[in-house]
Amino acid sequence: MPKNGKAVKRELDDETTESSKDLLSNEDPCDDSFKKSSLIVDHEGQGKESEVEEGLDGDAERPAWNSKLQYILAQVGFSVGLGNVWRFPYLCQKNGGGAYLVPYLILLVAIGIPLFFLELAVGQRIRRGSIGVWTYISPRLGGIGFASCVVCFFVALYYNVIIGWSLFYFSQSFQQPLPWHECPLIKNKTTTYVVPECEKSSATTYYWYREALDISNTIDESGGLNWKMTACLFAAWSMVCLAMIKGIQSSGKVMYFSSLFPYVVLICFLVRALLLKGSVDGIRHMFTPKLEIMLEAKVWREAATQVFFALGLGFGGVIAFSSYNKRDNNCHFDAVLVSFINFFTSVLATLVVFAVLGFKANIMNEKCVALNSKKIMALQGNGINPGLIPQYINFSHVSAEDYQQMITNIKASNESEYPRLGLESCSIEEELNKAVQGTGLAFIAFTEAMTHFPASPFWSVMFFLMLVNLGLGSMFGTIEGIITPLVDTFKVRKEFLTVGCCLMAFSIGLLFVQRSGNYFVAMFDDYSATLPLLIVVVLENVAVAWVYGTDKFFEDLKDMLGFTPYRFYYYMWKYITPILLLVLLASSFIQLAMSPPSYSAWIQELASEQSLNYPPWGVAVCVSLVVTAILPVPLVFALRYFNVIDENTGGLSSVAYSKGRVIKEGDRPEEDDDASLLHAKSPSEAPSPLPGNSIYRKHSSGGPDADTAPNGRYGIGYLMADMPDMPESDL
Repeated sequence: MPKNGKAVKRELDDETTESSKDLLSNEDPCDDSFKKSSLIVDHEGQGKESEVEEGLDGDAERPAWNSKLQYILAQVGFSVGLGNVWRFPYLCQKNGGGAYLVPYLILLVAIGIPLFFLELAVGQRIRRGSIGVWTYISPRLGGIGFASCVVCFFVALYYNVIIGWSLFYFSQSFQQPLPWHECPLIKNKTTTYVVPECEKSSATTYYWYREALDISNTIDESGGLNWKMTACLFAAWSMVCLAMIKGIQSSGKVMYFSSLFPYVVLICFLVRALLLKGSVDGIRHMFTPKLEIMLEAKVWREAATQVFFALGLGFGGVIAFSSYNKRDNNCHFDAVLVSFINFFTSVLATLVVFAVLGFKANIMNEKCVALNSKKIMALQGNGINPGLIPQYINFSHVSAEDYQQMITNIKASNESEYPRLGLESCSIEEELNKAVQGTGLAFIAFTEAMTHFPASPFWSVMFFLMLVNLGLGSMFGTIEGIITPLVDTFKVRKEFLTVGCCLMAFSIGLLFVQRSGNYFVAMFDDYSATLPLLIVVVLENVAVAWVYGTDKFFEDLKDMLGFTPYRFYYYMWKYITPILLLVLLASSFIQLAMSPPSYSAWIQELASEQSLNYPPWGVAVCVSLVVTAILPVPLVFALRYFNVIDENTGGLSSVAYSKGRVIKEGDRPEEDDDASLLHAKSPSEAPSPLPGNSIYRKHSSGGPDADTAPNGRYGIGYLMADMPDMPESDL
């Protein structure tokens, strides 16, 4: 071959035994003296390699989890997030109470665990981020990985804003009484009166919308930056950046606190709430099954969506975390364990939320009874016959039962006139039926309940610190879903990429800390993730089950795990799960088509929320979010299909995927092709006829060593010595 020939992928001929490379491969890889000599050769030939295994740029080791516990905590921290605390309880209450758990568990087994297992397995087998994994399986479907990165970035933009909100409330909780305990007063020269906006709503609602967000009336009114929230957003991104700057080597240590602390807080809250009056009413209301609701299609659709997002499917974080595992790790056990930990965390959070809301409902009901009892006293003889009031009732202290007795008598005596009296029913059930979710639950309903707790500042500090930790755990996985694929693919320094990504995200995130920022958070939450992630996961399932082949994937799993997975997964991956995902995708499309894009605006003059349609530019942004997130899939497919990008290359890093070997190409004007065999080659770079005794071997020196697995630049600390059975893409 001419010396100045362009770079090509070398065809490694297993039959050839005459070359010096193959002679070297016959050496015993366990021989210490051989290891030393190979390292010396490697060092001397550095800079002259024409074909190198991926990951040999400098340090060849991929960071490893320090322990299995650290890895499990990372996956739990990523999957258990804010949605478990403020989304699952709302869906449970809305969709039949305890009966909702039945469709949720069925769909967890049918969709959640199989897909979670699939993502864990491909990440662990190929040991790359999402871009590398899906390019390896099928180069034409490499856009799936890029789409995952885009969605992760969109979600990270607004998710960290929520962490910023939690940091703000956390910082304001070190006060007695809490600043949202009561409405502020306005004093002038003659009178003192309550702020009208607060008087029309409530103290916690006013504090959230006016003091914290200082929200504008519509999305069209930007209102400028909210500097308090800007500072909190900067603090949130600084925390994420510092924790992620060294990858799992730094974030893994943080996981011990960020993943475990929320459980400590939830258990403390549950014990404390159960000691409060009315908590049992909330739990009873929660788990009273409404079986007729369970049969509605909407309930199953919402349960499937919650399962899908609760486990973090499609984000790439699951794949990224599992790519740092040993190749023989039992990822099936991990999938089942993490899925059920996630489920039981949701149930625990639901118990806590409704125990606290039951206490709050009793407080609100007592206020309602006291207020309406005064109305009844004033109306006696003027619309209400005094004879209707039982003699034993003492108006200085009216119980809920006494009030209900009076209301029943008054309504029975003159039902047609009853509405004019303006009396409320004051029912605990009605108070509990006021379903709240998301920020409304965390920053309004829960904060109001905590103002009635003894030592309320302590519980407020604990609650918002828990929210910060839940958010950070999910953010670590989300950022890992961006950083790992890009580092693996483009060979950039992880530290520089992490800092650059966080700075860019903070700059774009200023959009969310304007006075209208809350409306943009809702927009991104509704449109940037739901449909794109569903499409991504459908394509992931199809890529493995139909493009790569379920039978072939099962062989890989058997080789990797040491046992054949249950046949249940074969049928789920190949038939059941894709069908269920397509049904879910179609129903999501229909739901979006039937309901025009709208948002809930806070109108200051009315002191209430009002549903408004997005302006034309807002609709355009909603559509562009969906299109931008999914655009990499058809774009990469078209570029590969029309050979704009050679299917044997992997883009900027010129990575080719073949038999588990990733070969870097480059121009070698001064080096003969055959001569390269003698330069800087360690024995494991050649197809050895003597397979190693173990799948893994520890990296024994600081010098680069070859790795026949498709590993990224930042390795796991375990190098795959001989893997002739690495699956090859059918395409």
